[in-house]
Amino acid sequence: MSVITFNDVHFSYPPVEGDVDENGKPILGATVFDHFSAEFPEGFVNLVGPNASGKSTFMLLAGGRVLPLQGKIWICGKDTSLMSEEEKNETASFVYQNMEFDTDDKVGDLLNYVYSNGALKGNAAAVNGNKEDLLSEVKKVFELDSVLEKKLNNTSKGEMQRVIAAFSLLYGTKIIFMDEPFFACEDAQKDKYVKYLKEYCRATGTTIYISMHEIDLTRKYADTVMLFYSNHDIDLGTPDEVMTDESLEKSYGIPVSMLKHAETMTREQIKEESDMIKKL
Repeated sequence: MSVITFNDVHFSYPPVEGDVDENGKPILGATVFDHFSAEFPEGFVNLVGPNASGKSTFMLLAGGRVLPLQGKIWICGKDTSLMSEEEKNETASFVYQNMEFDTDDKVGDLLNYVYSNGALKGNAAAVNGNKEDLLSEVKKVFELDSVLEKKLNNTSKGEMQRVIAAFSLLYGTKIIFMDEPFFACEDAQKDKYVKYLKEYCRATGTTIYISMHEIDLTRKYADTVMLFYSNHDIDLGTPDEVMTDESLEKSYGIPVSMLKHAETMTREQIKEESDMIKKL
């Protein structure tokens, strides 16, 4: 069943002020989608592909955070151009790349507030069939007991990412978009967290669209894969259908044997960018 529909969508970014070519003419923004139409499914959907291939833009458009220059987009049967900000926030939540909150409130207090004031209203069962409630389970899965008394703006990057991921699950929207949510976490943690996201989807009926560079985890856990290419084409299907060696090499422009190294480099680049932003 589809939960997101793109119909004849055109989108390009505006030119950067002062960015001109050798002849002094403004350089036009890159076109990301050009009269693009497709339907996208519910479930646990992983977005894979090189940087600047359109993954983040797709999620922003799908969730109504930006609107297409032409065409229509529907999410859960609603036209994003006609939705109020409140409707958008009630339908889909976002975990943005390098997302941070600058507040000195304690992590434990914030988790309680999000759980009590979101769609779940502080009343949801654990997804793994335990007797505990969802809040207790999420704290345990994302290893948050040790940071509950910390002020959120005093947490490390990895801790911040785990807290924000917990916020998104405890708030309880129908769809969650996650853009590189765990890049600062260790490999074993990523496996644990991504596995739980899939379990959460199945138990609650929530749809999660997650962008990440971990090819092995995508093969292991994704229901559906969106493989993006540098020319902004997209392949959609199961991991076995989409993530062939030939397709991955075409997408990333490097041999499959080098992809693990490319994943590591990408994570390091993201972390460096994050550290630079924090220093500004």
